[in-house]
Amino acid sequence: MIAIPGNVRVWLATGYTDMRRGFPSLALQVQEVLHKDPLSGHLFVFRGRRSDLVKAIWHDGQGACLFTKKLERGKFIWPSVAGESVTISPAQLSYLLEGIDWRNPQETQRPTRVG
Repeated sequence: MIAIPGNVRVWLATGYTDMRRGFPSLALQVQEVLHKDPLSGHLFVFRGRRSDLVKAIWHDGQGACLFTKKLERGKFIWPSVAGESVTISPAQLSYLLEGIDWRNPQETQRPTRVG
């Protein structure tokens, strides 16, 4: 995974997106549907209809980046609000990309002593 700077906001485009799209058409969707600037340095994530594929676009200041991840098993957990965008933290994005429910990750019980 590419390290995301701490000042980058992560936006999830709710609903489904045509995964045949590349950076130019996804950037246009960010601009016209989400009303955000695709060159702002924020990261925008889109999900396919089967929920096993996501694409993320990010302009890092030097150029346009397009990342893709397809799960071999399972589905990406996605907000149910349609036609809007939801902002999440970079840590929540890491959970999402691992196929973990980013909305309510469970901390494991840590031992209090070695013994």
